[in-house]
Formats: sequence, structure tokens, C-alpha cells
Amino acid sequence: MLDSLTSRLAAVVKTLRGQGRLTDANIQDALREVRIALLEADVGLQVVKDFIARIKDKAIGEDVIGSLTPGQTLIGVVHNELTELMGRRNDALNLAVVPPAVILMTGLQGAGKTTTAGKLAKLLKEQKKKVLLVSCDVYRPAAIDQLATLAKQVGVEVFASSSSQKPEEIAAAALDYARKHYHEVLIVDTAGRLAIDDAMMHEIRQLHRILGPIETLFVVDAMQGQDAVNVAKVFSEALPLTGVVLTKLDGDSRGGAALSVRHVTGKPIKFVGVSEKLSGLEPFHPERLSARILGMGDVLSLVEEARRNVDVDEAEKLAKKVKSGKGFDLDDFRNQMRQMKKMGGLNALIDKLPSQLAQAAQGGAVDDRVVGRTVGIIDAMTPQERAKPEIIKASRKRRIATGSGVTVQEVNRLLNQFEQMQKMMKMMGKGGLQKMMRSVKSGFPGLR
Repeated sequence: MLDSLTSRLAAVVKTLRGQGRLTDANIQDALREVRIALLEADVGLQVVKDFIARIKDKAIGEDVIGSLTPGQTLIGVVHNELTELMGRRNDALNLAVVPPAVILMTGLQGAGKTTTAGKLAKLLKEQKKKVLLVSCDVYRPAAIDQLATLAKQVGVEVFASSSSQKPEEIAAAALDYARKHYHEVLIVDTAGRLAIDDAMMHEIRQLHRILGPIETLFVVDAMQGQDAVNVAKVFSEALPLTGVVLTKLDGDSRGGAALSVRHVTGKPIKFVGVSEKLSGLEPFHPERLSARILGMGDVLSLVEEARRNVDVDEAEKLAKKVKSGKGFDLDDFRNQMRQMKKMGGLNALIDKLPSQLAQAAQGGAVDDRVVGRTVGIIDAMTPQERAKPEIIKASRKRRIATGSGVTVQEVNRLLNQFEQMQKMMKMMGKGGLQKMMRSVKSGFPGLR
């Protein structure tokens, strides 16, 4: 996501060197690059014009202080303005209403409303809310079944409906059921169309009147680019939207929708879809996305992801082994791979690192599919082999390779990698961590 925008803005920093002050002359070329980068990311023209004007107004005359370079000073201004553009604060869901709090999901067909409804139910269940899901989409084949399947996976109740009913009847019955069974939240999935039409808008207005939702969320596909913003504007004029959910931000999107939907509609982005998994819905934090766009990474989101998914007991066991410098075996190695997979995989972790560290990590990184094969190879070993890899000789390697569906060379590669990791763990246990950090810092002056 937004890779080209990030690389272009990183290049802007390099254009301003040796200057003691930001002036009209020395930032003209830099701002031209920022303008091109935003337009290529599919940000609306008027949004870009306003954005550049504000940056220029605030940047000119800005002193370059301390150890900062002019480029870094300009990036600081751009970061603040990007955050303002997308909304300075994170707008959380408003559920302060007599239960059930109704959340109405709206948007075009294919934007991901049904999946987002399931993800949102999971998020609210984790917050100890009693959630009820219902589908009012009587037009799309299997839409009702899809929501029922998602509800089962998440572990929340779904209100039964059928394609023979009218959407308004389903909505009224679901609301009555939620009240009688003390559900705290009712999430209503609605029908979409391939394009906006009068029938669709009439139906969604009727559902809004019947349900009286506290939250009306517009779900939009970020891969639609500028079209997404235009569609959001039409919906915001027809309905009292309370927020936007941007889906598929993990896809090959240019990201323009994320930067301009708030500016155009006046509605906050409340959530973003970052993966196809049911856990792949995150609250939208404008300042964090701004930092990621500018190559600063998103360490806070990485920490939150770790808190949600990392097994604390396993982490403590590993820490003790590292401290002692012994006992680290293939079971531990496999557990670390699984923990990483829970956090979205290697690529998802790298995406949240600052650009310098991300480039270094990618230089020696392996594909997420390779991680899956590595776990498969370890699974094909016996407990004794995982505890004592040194006993794995030729015949055992052939059996492990056959059992995991890989070549003997791949088994050898894994064992060599593990041997290197064991050596590193021993070094860390003997106080070598400080030496290792010094060597890392020598390669990254910004870490000193």
C-alpha cells in the first residue's frame, strides 16, 4: 500500500541539503514532487491544490533547528498536514445509546460490506459486547449464508432471514429480536448495487428510518481510487453518514481515497481493512498512516498487534532461554514462526517498520510462503529431532523431506538457518546483544 507515494516523498528529503532555512526558492521543486506524488496516488486535484497551498504557507520561513536537515523539516510539516487532511484524531464508534446500538453498513456491491460486518462483530465481541448480525441483502446470491458463516466463525449470533422477505421486514424483526434478547449491538448488512441508482438509495433510506442507527458506516473499496471518493460523496448527501470504512488497503491500491475521502465528504474514516482475515480490521489512526506514508513506520500498531496475538507465556519461556544462552530448539523456532503468522505474516510486520529498517529486513527476508513451508518441515520431524537437530542425518532428512513435500536441499537449508540462529541466541545470552546493537546502529546513523 502507498509504496510509490512513500518512495517519492522519501526522495523529496534528499533534494534539500545544506540549507539553513526553508524558502520559496528552495522548496519549489520539492513541493512539485509532493504534488506529482499525490496526483499519482489518485488524490483529487482540488484536494492536492489545497494541501500544497497549506504546506507552502507553513513551511516557508521555518527554521532548520538542531540536527534536522531542511528535508526533514519539510517532512515534519508534510506529516502534520497529512494528519490534518485525514482527520487529526481517531473517531471511535459511538455506542452511547439505549441498547441495542444499531450499526448500519452501506456501500456499493463488492466493497466488502458483509466481510466488514463480520470483522466488526469480532472486534466488538473482543470488547465484551453482545452482538447480533443480520443480513438485509435479499438480492445477492448467498449473501445471507455468507453472513451466517462469518457469524459462526466469529462466535456471535445471527438473525435468520431469507431472500423471500422484504429488507424492511427483516430490519424491523431483527431490531425487535435484539431488544427482547438484550443484545448490546445490532450490525445490519445491506444490499449494494454495481452503481448508484434510485431504487438502492430509496431502500437504504427506508432502512435508516426503521432502524434509527447510531452509526451509519459507508464501506468503500480503497482500490477504486478517486471513484471511491465520488461515491462516498453521493452517499453522504443521501444519508446522515457517521463514518467511512476503507477496505482492501492491503491490496495494490494507490491510496488516494485514504487521503481525500475525509476532505471531500467531511466524514471521518473510522476503520480500515488491512487483510482478508477476520482480524484484519483496525481503527483508523491518521497520524500513524501519515508516518507510514513518510517512511517513519507504525511501531505503535506493531506493538498493539503483538499485545493481541503474542502468547505471553511462550514469549517469557523464550526470553529465559535467550538469557541462559541454551535450550533454544526447533520447537521454539516453529512457535516464533506461528506467532509471526498470527500478526499477519512477515510482510505485514515489515510494512509497519521505518523505511530504513524495512529495507534492511527485506534484504534478508523470506517470502511468507517460505515461512509456511518451514513450519511444515518442522512438523514432519519427531519430537526428538526437534529437540536435538544434530541427530538428523541423511536417512532422516529424506523422510522429513517426503513427509513435508519438499526437497532434501530445503531441509538442509532450514537446518543451516537454525544453526545460525542458535549461535546468535548463545551470543545474546553471553552479553553479545549490546555488541550486536552497536553493529546495527553503525549501519543506521539515525538510531544513534
